[in-house]
Amino acid sequence: MVSEKSFGLPTPALNGLKLTQVVRFPRMRPLLWNGNILYASRGYELFQSNMNANSIVWNEVGHYDPAWWRRLSVSTRYASRLFRDGFHALGMLSSGEIIAAVPGAILTLTPGESEFIISHKVIRGTRPLHFAVTPDDRVYWGEYFDNPQCDEACVYASYDRGVSWNVVYEFPKRSIRHVHNVVYDKWENCLWVLTGDNGSECKILRASCDFRTVDVVLSDNQQARAVALVPMEDGLYFSSDTPLELNHVYKMDRKGNLTTVADLSSSSIYGCRVSDAIFFSTMVEPSQVNRTSAVSIYGGRTGGGPDKRAWTILLSWRKDRWPSSFFQYGNAFLPDGESTSGLLALSTIAVETNDLEMSVWRVES
Repeated sequence: MVSEKSFGLPTPALNGLKLTQVVRFPRMRPLLWNGNILYASRGYELFQSNMNANSIVWNEVGHYDPAWWRRLSVSTRYASRLFRDGFHALGMLSSGEIIAAVPGAILTLTPGESEFIISHKVIRGTRPLHFAVTPDDRVYWGEYFDNPQCDEACVYASYDRGVSWNVVYEFPKRSIRHVHNVVYDKWENCLWVLTGDNGSECKILRASCDFRTVDVVLSDNQQARAVALVPMEDGLYFSSDTPLELNHVYKMDRKGNLTTVADLSSSSIYGCRVSDAIFFSTMVEPSQVNRTSAVSIYGGRTGGGPDKRAWTILLSWRKDRWPSSFFQYGNAFLPDGESTSGLLALSTIAVETNDLEMSVWRVES
């Protein structure tokens, strides 16, 4: 059990959106919202907390026992950054199973148990970036590995609550480099598949939940190179992730109309929703276009027409001095799922202050 006394740190209201810091926790990372319940990890331990409670108290949900050397590396800040330790993605099933991604493996925690077990060893790459879970407890993830030759890349699925995993869809050779994300959309009862990285490899596809139909919706340019996508009732909000062009937040409405709603200072690979508010983070990925040395949080609300003034930097941190190739890009991780608590949770990495720290912010008008 982990707890910390809360405190407040207001930020200026920007076109009606205001963030006030509530609490922060060192060495924790938020992974998934399930309504008011937030799931977060510290190393290879998973915790949950009711974020609407008077005091935030973390209760352990389960843990994973990694290789002996990872038990050592995860215990220190810079080693854990170097080896990309800990939980990286989480999926919650209605039946109570929890699916998790750690370096080299997909894990499953069954109800009543306290230790995650390996249900699939990741052969190509180290782990997927996200999971998609449908209402009937089907779970999906896409292969994310370097793949410079653009070999076949697959989407995996489990139809037995994380017991086994099989390829449900295969992208042919030379069609994409890897899969960035698979996202479930409850308004259309479909899946959105995001791929990259160059030219026609950049795609946003709409798939049926059984993958019998897969259609390309956007493709062939760097603005279709996306990792973060947030479905809302009025459409899809996604951010571009390119070091080659200026980055933006886009809205694609339910009729397929595409609008630019925000300009971003750098590449973006994380997004989340808090009720009707949407947030995207940017990372420090230096290039001739991405010149900023700051990690930033952008936020806006759904509804209304496009107004880039409503999408302004709300929070910002400066990249630390450690080389990104070894100790990771400066970034702010945002959890999957939907927060109905009115709180935004995030964790920062490779920044001068608040490195490897989770902070929770109240979203106010």
